[in-house]
Order: sequence, then C-alpha cells, then structure tokens
Amino acid sequence: MSSKSVKRISEYFIKPLHDLSPEAKQPFHFTPFQLPCLNISYSQKGLLFAKPPPSESQDFSITAYLDDLRRSLSATLDHFYLLAGRLVTKKEENPASYVIYLNTENSPGAKFIYATVDATISDILQPADVPVVVRSFFDLNNAISHDGHTLPLLSIQVTELVDGIFIGGSINHMVADGTSFWHFMAAWSEIFKSKDQYHGSISRPPVLKRWLLDGSDPIINLPFTHHDQFIERLEPPPLKERFFHFSSASVSKLKAKANSECNTTKISSLQAVIALLWRSVTRIRRLPVDGETSCRLMVSNRRRLNPPLSDDYFGNPISVLRGTATVGELTANGLGWAAFRLHKAVINYNDTSVKESVESWIKRPFIIKLSQRIDQNYIHVGSSPRFDMYGCEFGLGKAVAARSGWMNKGDGKITMYPGREGGGSMDVEICFASSQHIMDLECDEEFIDALRIE
Repeated sequence: MSSKSVKRISEYFIKPLHDLSPEAKQPFHFTPFQLPCLNISYSQKGLLFAKPPPSESQDFSITAYLDDLRRSLSATLDHFYLLAGRLVTKKEENPASYVIYLNTENSPGAKFIYATVDATISDILQPADVPVVVRSFFDLNNAISHDGHTLPLLSIQVTELVDGIFIGGSINHMVADGTSFWHFMAAWSEIFKSKDQYHGSISRPPVLKRWLLDGSDPIINLPFTHHDQFIERLEPPPLKERFFHFSSASVSKLKAKANSECNTTKISSLQAVIALLWRSVTRIRRLPVDGETSCRLMVSNRRRLNPPLSDDYFGNPISVLRGTATVGELTANGLGWAAFRLHKAVINYNDTSVKESVESWIKRPFIIKLSQRIDQNYIHVGSSPRFDMYGCEFGLGKAVAARSGWMNKGDGKITMYPGREGGGSMDVEICFASSQHIMDLECDEEFIDALRIE
C-alpha cells in the first residue's frame, strides 16, 4: 500500500444554503473549555463504505452522488453554520491582550474535496497495521486549531476507492469535540437521505448557545501580545497504528470480572476495557516498578454540569481526567483494581470540579502546549464507543469500518470506536512508536485472552 497515492480531483467551498439570520452573524466568543485548545490539531474521523453491488452499479453515478453530498452539506450548514466561519483575532491595547472569536460572515465556507485512489477496501482493512495511505484520506494534515484564522474550520474529503468510498472529516478541535462532530455527521446523513422530503428541519438541532460560568465575562482577553507567545507546532512522530476488536461477549466478561473483583456493580464496560489496556500496555513497556504511570481520559462535561447541558450542545466542553498508579501497583493488582481507580477519577469529577477548573483558568488563562505534557509512562484515551458512527450511512448503507487520521496521536494513544456489529462491542486503535511493542502486546496473556472471548 505504500505505493498507493491519493489524487485530488476537485475542491469546492460550501456555504450554508440560506442567508444567515442577524443573530447568527454576531461574533461567537469561545469558552474556557475551548480557548486552551488553540494548539490542538484538527480532529480527523471518517467512514469507509462499500460501493453499491454490481447489480445496482448502473444506477450509481459518482458525479450525481457528489452533487447530492454537496447540496445536503450546504443544507446541514444552515444548522451548523459555525463550521462555515473563520477565526478572528482582535488585539486590545489596554491592557494589551488578544480576543479570539469566530466570525460567520465573509468566509468562503467549509471545504469539500473529491479525490481518488487505486486501492480497494481490502487494501485498507486487511493489513495488520493501518496503511499510511489512510492519512491522505483527510485534509488539513498538520493544521492546529489556531490555523482556523485562514483555513476552513471543517473540511470534508470524499475519496473514491476501486470498490468503496471514504468520507473523512477534519474539524477544528477548538470548535467541536467528538460528540459535536458525530452529531454534525448524523444530521448531514439525515438530510442526505431525506432528499426531496427535507423541508428545513432536522431531528436534533444543535444547541449553539454557549455555556458560561455564572458571573463571568462572555468575552475573554488572553494575556498575549503576539501569537508566537503561545503557538506551538509538533511534528507527528512515526507511528504504527493497529486495530483490535472486542466482541460484546468479551466486553461483558471484562465488566463482570472487574466488578466482581471489587465487589461492586459500578464499573462500566468502557472503564473495564480501558483498565485492561492500561495494564497490558504498561506491562509491555517494562517500566521500573516504582515509576508512576497514568491513564488519561478525554471526557465530556455536558452531563457533569448542574444543570446539565444538552447532549446536542455544540462545542468542546471536555476535560482530561487521569487515573494514576505506580507500575508495581498497577501490575500487581487485578483488573478490578485498575478499573475502579478509573471509575473513581470519573465520578469524582463533578459539577463542582468542572466549575472550579473553569474559574481557575479564567483567573490565569493558558494555552495547552503538548510538548510540556509528553510522558512515556502514560496512555491517552480519546473518542468513544458510544458515538453512533455507524448510524451515518449517506445512502450507502452501514459503513464497513471507521478510521481516523494521523493528527493528535503519539506513542500510547488509544482511540475508541463502537464495534460494527453493535451490542456493546468495541474496536480499539492503539498507536505505538515501536513495532516491538505491538508484537509484545499480541503476546500479552491477559490482553489476548480477552480478545479470544466470543
């Protein structure tokens, strides 16, 4: 697959179908959840579909299909119009500071790319490691959120394979988290499928009114006089990416085992699976037993706040939680011990914790610099098997697989997906800088035993 190259055929900019309302044209100011993410790379997720079977292929036209995708994307941007905008920086003089906001006017819109590649679905799914060509299924590689001043906040790339179609989205991570991205994709798929039956409404309109801490100023002044004071760009390291599948039976057994070991029923399926990954990856790294290891979890704060935000709240209200232990503790104790440690980190981060974190940031704003957070003793878990990725069909039926781009990845990055068959099954993508770590993981007894359960 290394010889395969993606060829871009056409590029368009897509604007909302209708003119924006006066309210939608107002500057959209970011929250303390969003502004720290200016250095975070664009999020890249996509779906691989099979083309219609030969018996139906004479009725399938890629030209007509692309036209339908563009028209339905324009209609979707009526609802998610923020994604058609650009970032703007306004410099304040007294005190000297930056104000960064989103402007929905005078923007060319979201980007839409059509590309082709001489590859098949099996070329993508059969190799043990994710082929490098998948990275070219996404636009805006190497872009960070701050680049939204000049680059689109959303870029869709439709790549036609010999027997398939890949729809990949690159979205500004300061503007939207995974929940919001898959909400957008679901709405786009809904409008696409409705065709002539679409009359301007969708089943789940996004909630665009932003959350503010009581008494806080909606306009945040960042304590900078030039973007060089906070901007950081890191070159993604060379990585091997491999998928592992946990059947619903495997997930259920892991959850039961973790709860049984702790004499509780509170540990979730996801916590049990992540605990297994944390233990197994830590073992194969052969770290000193007295060293500290951590498992970092990306979590949504929508339901942690009181009152809670809607699941349809559009934005990036996320936090990074951490379970920590010494290597000796993690490997000497069982699955339940590790899972309950993660469980406690999750349940202890509540409305009070979220608001205290936001209040602290408002007092001393900072922009995340990933170079200051590199730690070879941790795993970082992103995305979620609870996202309804396979509900987004775009007229092609259920996707055969979900994949991600190469941004926001590093050694020990784990990306979670729902299993295609549903039922609580999960797919896990694990990134390692070392091929030896992948081979060692496939020999880790606890890990392989969990995969074998059917």
